[in-house]
Amino acid sequence: MKRSKLPAGDIRPRHYPPTLAEAIFAAQGLTGDLEGQAEIASMLMGFPRDEVRQAILSSPPQPMPPMPRMAEQSSFPRPAPAPRNKPGDDRRVSVERRPPRFPIGS
Repeated sequence: MKRSKLPAGDIRPRHYPPTLAEAIFAAQGLTGDLEGQAEIASMLMGFPRDEVRQAILSSPPQPMPPMPRMAEQSSFPRPAPAPRNKPGDDRRVSVERRPPRFPIGS
């Protein structure tokens, strides 16, 4: 089955700007300053800053989720400690150095 090729000029990506509520939510997550929120949301939406500022004032502030404490941030269990040799446990390790296969400096 062959796919037909389209000329590059016919392909247009879709652009869905965020809704006003989404832009306000994003701006509130980035800064706590009202003027900064209005500027960020107006740039995202392409609306005038005064119109966005009125919408921000009428919407309730979004609560910030609590930050986890350092001990609660890790979601992985701690590794078990390495087993220690018991008395009478005779484990020996032999380490051998081998010369390189190819001469160095040739």
